[in-house]
Amino acid sequence: MIKAVVFDLDNTLVDFMAMKRQAVDAAITAMIDAGLNMTFDDVKGSVDKIYQEQGIEYQRVFDQLLVEVLGRIDYKVLSAGIVAYRRAREAALKPYPHVSATLMQLVKHGVRLGILSDAPTREAWLRLCYMSFHHIFDHVVTFDDTGKRKPDPVPFQLVLQKLEVDPSEAIMVGDWAERDMVGAAAVGMKTAFAKYGDTFGNQVVNADYLLHDIKDLLTIVLDGKAAPHNATNGGTE
Repeated sequence: MIKAVVFDLDNTLVDFMAMKRQAVDAAITAMIDAGLNMTFDDVKGSVDKIYQEQGIEYQRVFDQLLVEVLGRIDYKVLSAGIVAYRRAREAALKPYPHVSATLMQLVKHGVRLGILSDAPTREAWLRLCYMSFHHIFDHVVTFDDTGKRKPDPVPFQLVLQKLEVDPSEAIMVGDWAERDMVGAAAVGMKTAFAKYGDTFGNQVVNADYLLHDIKDLLTIVLDGKAAPHNATNGGTE
């Protein structure tokens, strides 16, 4: 019997990459309008390079951009970019279809809910608050809590401990096969691959269940009628 569901956050509950693209594009346009003498494509290339080097959650990407191209921080340009980024992020940060209804049904039936994310704690909570999900989850575990990233077993063990369930009583839902599915399976959790959020498209997936829509989870958790999928080779059927 499944007593708890642990969700990855980005590209599982929210389309993080779409949000990031929209926010960065808005920031670039605003910085150019504020006086940054570069083409959109050149700025985009520089920003992408910084994210590749520093990680997609890097918080000083525009500061570094300006230092690299201007030799200093132009605070007029920087501020325009930050404001535009935040406004676009808030507008674009929406859950996938049926996420809210699915979470409500799980809560209604007494299923414990957790988040396991490699994002920094502050950013994870900001995203949850933007979507008004901060009251729904019993526990949120991020990279800052353990200093370990998935698929290391430590984050999985910590969230299970906080939810007070055995691994066999929990299912992990995530979009990154080699991190979410591999890590969860290694500690004895059931696994459900969020195919609807797969931004890679070429992953080798080994999971107990394949979710084309997050609402498919209700059949697995509440009804217990779904047969294990044992998805492999990118989740193809």
